[in-house]
Amino acid sequence: MMRFSRFPVLFLGLGVAFATFLPSPAPGADRITTEQLMSRLSSTIENLKSLRCNVRAQERLADGKYQQARTAMKMTFGPLRVYLKNAKGIEVLWVTGQNDGDAWVYPNSFPYVTLNLDPNGSVMRKNQHHTVLDAGFGTIADLIKGSSQRRDHSFEKSFRYAGDTTIAGRPCYVLRSDFPQFRYVAYKAVAGDTPERIADKFGCGEYRVMERNGLSPGEKVEVGRTLQVPNSYGRRTIVCVDQKIMLPLVVQVNDDKGLFEKFEFSDVVANQPIPAAEFTKGFPGYKF
Repeated sequence: MMRFSRFPVLFLGLGVAFATFLPSPAPGADRITTEQLMSRLSSTIENLKSLRCNVRAQERLADGKYQQARTAMKMTFGPLRVYLKNAKGIEVLWVTGQNDGDAWVYPNSFPYVTLNLDPNGSVMRKNQHHTVLDAGFGTIADLIKGSSQRRDHSFEKSFRYAGDTTIAGRPCYVLRSDFPQFRYVAYKAVAGDTPERIADKFGCGEYRVMERNGLSPGEKVEVGRTLQVPNSYGRRTIVCVDQKIMLPLVVQVNDDKGLFEKFEFSDVVANQPIPAAEFTKGFPGYKF
């Protein structure tokens, strides 16, 4: 495990520094290890029963520009129920077993009527790295745990505890992956392949597979077609984990083109019961 008395590097997103490392504590028996940090982080995410938080997202699009969004979200797990409202007033509600699997979407624009949309469909996935069903911390849990379908597990093995920092006044552990061998590789499609299935094999994220190869969500890929697919999720991945609640406050991923995506979580409240009424269309304040 690598240890640093000081790591004077700035996290950069769109040229703005948002955190600096503080001096790490002196090595000792109570110093967390990489294995302990990854295990505790994974366990906390997997055992979430409910979550409320605000998220600031930056995602690079196909044209190289960045899409930014601020979203308030609340979720329950088992069953999965998701409510999102972004700064533009767009609302999304998805509940397991309801609305034939579609999400209710209030667009907050003309004609101001609620839409029923497939959360995995091309309309809701347009310019989105992740689906509504991936809201929260599921993606980072998958990254550090690794899918059983992956052919190469060297990416998740590259994560290391890299010191401590402070985010919005909260002490955080820094979990970092440096994977300089990140690159696009040729892959020949087999029967049953879709962008999601291929992404699972490489741990690279469905968005990049679709973007690079002109594919749509859920599209069946022709057997034998050669695709260009990333061999991992990123060249550098940094996760700042709140030392008290053991959940990420910042997740940043860089690839061969620079910043790919960054998510900043605030006002995180985990495992406090959320009334079922808050996941209904008629809840006061909703516009569905």
